[in-house]
Amino acid sequence: MRYLPKSDSERRQMLDAIGAGSLDELVAHLPATARLNRPLAIAPGKSEYEIVDYFRGAGERNAAGYASFLGAGVYSHYRPVLVDVVASRGEFLTSYTPYQAEIAQGTLTTIFEFQTMICQLTGMDVANASMYDGSTAVPEAAMMAIRITGRSRILISRAVHPEYRAVLECHARNQQMPVEEFGYDAATGASDLVDLEKKLNAETAAVIIQNPNFFGNLEQVKAAAELAHKHGAMLAVVFTEAVSLGLLEPPREADIVCGELQSFAISPSYGGPYAGIIAAKEKYLRQMPGRLVGQTKDSRGNRAFCLTLSTREQHIRREKATSNICTNQALVALMATVFMTVYGKEGLRELARQNLSKAHYLAGKLNPRFTAPFFHEFVVNTGKRSPAEINSKLLERKIIGGLDLERFYPELKGHMLLCATEMAKRKDMDAVAEVLNA
Repeated sequence: MRYLPKSDSERRQMLDAIGAGSLDELVAHLPATARLNRPLAIAPGKSEYEIVDYFRGAGERNAAGYASFLGAGVYSHYRPVLVDVVASRGEFLTSYTPYQAEIAQGTLTTIFEFQTMICQLTGMDVANASMYDGSTAVPEAAMMAIRITGRSRILISRAVHPEYRAVLECHARNQQMPVEEFGYDAATGASDLVDLEKKLNAETAAVIIQNPNFFGNLEQVKAAAELAHKHGAMLAVVFTEAVSLGLLEPPREADIVCGELQSFAISPSYGGPYAGIIAAKEKYLRQMPGRLVGQTKDSRGNRAFCLTLSTREQHIRREKATSNICTNQALVALMATVFMTVYGKEGLRELARQNLSKAHYLAGKLNPRFTAPFFHEFVVNTGKRSPAEINSKLLERKIIGGLDLERFYPELKGHMLLCATEMAKRKDMDAVAEVLNA
């Protein structure tokens, strides 16, 4: 009954309890200009089937029934039905946060499994219980590197997601943390390691690259790590497309890996909520933000789980805290955990292969702008027509086109970022190629 309005008799009982004769008498002390003397300007109530019809219609006006080739950090992947079956269980859906280990073993167990799978996925030794999203994980990785190295300067590639860079710059302004960007190669579309080497110095705490990068191209992670370590800096590798880790070599050369798990059965949902991660080498464990769940034994010797590390202000002295992140995305991280469990190693590898092959099928009908190897995103030149015009033509065919790159990269005016996941159908890819080649 908690979400239902009060009945007339219940209102009468409440007014009697406080000694008011009516609702008007209850608000009589308010000036007339502050009172609304007419009904609210909202439509009358609807029945359940009318509400369902309304939302179905609204869904059809959105992306339902449309093929999507828009990526740029948020991807359209299939969501296994089992994900919602598990995540909707009351034990998970209504739990807040696992402070009391003795009554939160289920939540703690799923977080522990989540951390384990993230370590396997990234090639790192330890992973936290999740971050708010991939964008907030980037500045956390930068601040982590500053604490470890005692240096203050961050170098980040322009091929890292522009919105991730914007979040980093926002944090940097208040942390007195100098952030400088290094470029990408105009021919390959990968980070320019020559420019990186020129800008590395004794004050650089970390180098941040994304793999696959914002253009979908693969980076030279090992070479970037060698350059960073040569100058005493750490390497942080970012990912926005977790599915790529089913096929690509894990970034083991990195010191810190941070990223976004939206691709793992988390709906695009107009931008969130999502789940980010930070994973690192074991020696950096105590500088990780957020919380980590560990395995232990109870008083009877049975396997048990608890919050082993929580380096945040609520738990330790403020000057000792590594971050002001207040919690973790436990429910969303659970969705990603179920996804990884459903697919397994072989399934994730096959899923990544499908993404790779479909994107290369589409790219084979077009003319990609960059020469570096790519995963399932690539840049194309739209020629004399603008990306907006191309996308308008595609919408007529119920196809959502790519991202106009001029918004973030003025030098790429007339270029579009396209993405093809396992959801892309051949007829839709052929239609995209037909419109672009017209």
